[in-house]
Amino acid sequence: MPTEPSEPPAQVASVPHEIAGQPRRGIVGGMSWRDTFAALKHRNFRLFFVGQLVSLIGTWMQSTAQGWLVYQLTGSKVLLGTVAAVGTLPMLLLSLWGGSVADRHSKRAVVLYTQTGMMLTAFVFAALVGSGHIQIWEILVLAALGGVAMAFDMPARQAFMVEMTSHEDLMNAISLNSSIVNGARVVGPAVAGFLMARVGMAWCFLLNGVSFIAVIVELLMMRLPKFVPPQRLHSTGRHILEGFRYVAGHRRVRILMLLFAVVGVFGWSYAVLLPAYATDVLHVGEGGYGVLLSANGCGALLGALTVATWGSRVRSRLLILGGLWLFSAMLVALAVVRWYPLALVCLALSGWGMLLYFSTTNTLVQSSVSNAMRGRVMGIWALVFGGMMPLGGLESGFLSHAVGVPWTITAGALICAGAGLWTWWVVRRNPTTPRDPE
Repeated sequence: MPTEPSEPPAQVASVPHEIAGQPRRGIVGGMSWRDTFAALKHRNFRLFFVGQLVSLIGTWMQSTAQGWLVYQLTGSKVLLGTVAAVGTLPMLLLSLWGGSVADRHSKRAVVLYTQTGMMLTAFVFAALVGSGHIQIWEILVLAALGGVAMAFDMPARQAFMVEMTSHEDLMNAISLNSSIVNGARVVGPAVAGFLMARVGMAWCFLLNGVSFIAVIVELLMMRLPKFVPPQRLHSTGRHILEGFRYVAGHRRVRILMLLFAVVGVFGWSYAVLLPAYATDVLHVGEGGYGVLLSANGCGALLGALTVATWGSRVRSRLLILGGLWLFSAMLVALAVVRWYPLALVCLALSGWGMLLYFSTTNTLVQSSVSNAMRGRVMGIWALVFGGMMPLGGLESGFLSHAVGVPWTITAGALICAGAGLWTWWVVRRNPTTPRDPE
């Protein structure tokens, strides 16, 4: 009796060192949804995936409500940028310490403490907003406290990814993590817009606090080997300096970090201006603002799933630079658009391009470095991410006050596109380099 033909197994091939940063395997056979969600075969990552999805929906609800609250209280674009800057400034000051802590201690324990801290600040926020007497200085203090927690959370959570999965599934895990971040961006802002219009803004903060319970429970349920601290313990300062020396001597990581810094200042600052863009340019209310953020999140979710499925097949340089240029082009288009449906399309495509760039860059950095250095390298990543964002928030706030929101978005997009062109020229001029440190 003839048997049904089975699906041929996927074939793998070595990925060149110049592209991936270290030898690894890439799929060259047929692709399927099983490949897209390969990292979910690891129990710990499945738990992380579910907990983070619930928690991040709450995080985006709070982020949406916070931006709208600040603009409604003050009507100031400068204060929009200032609150964003204060919320990310602690990452500039503390993320290097956070990376050192991630290399010295259990990454799960670090994430557990930081998630608990962010849950408590969300509950305080909910109480103050519910009282009806919240002041701008209270928003600034709570934003700063959240930034302190994030300075320790981001390096540990990023470096924790490989412990929950494996080196082979790292790219897929990072892309899936980006997909839940941006899947939450689709749901969270839309729910926030509905809640703000129907039952009040305080519910966005309260439900965010409740959502952290999911990730805390999932972290406690993970089965991990007993943490073994490093044998040689240097002083914190020397430990951090080792990370800087490592990145400075690693050409690939150094170039990626420099480009990341430029995009952090001039690219992501468009998000700070979206409340003003929605109100002053498109003339929409809370619900319309929430849908704008959701459209951006839809595109970003598609970008993350694109990398999860095809990242091992498409050249990383194409995903990074092509994604960055698409993002820049869509921001320029957004600056001239005045029709709401077309603005949604521009935001969706810009989100897709940004995640092609961001997810691939994150993967290349992590796959290029050694296990012993990963926490500190991701601390520097968080420093660049958090250090440039405050500058970007302040820059966009003051510039938009002087020349308007559309011109500010356009200027940032053109600078990002130019930085991508410079990176392409540098890599083309010297595509092969001696082996970077492991």
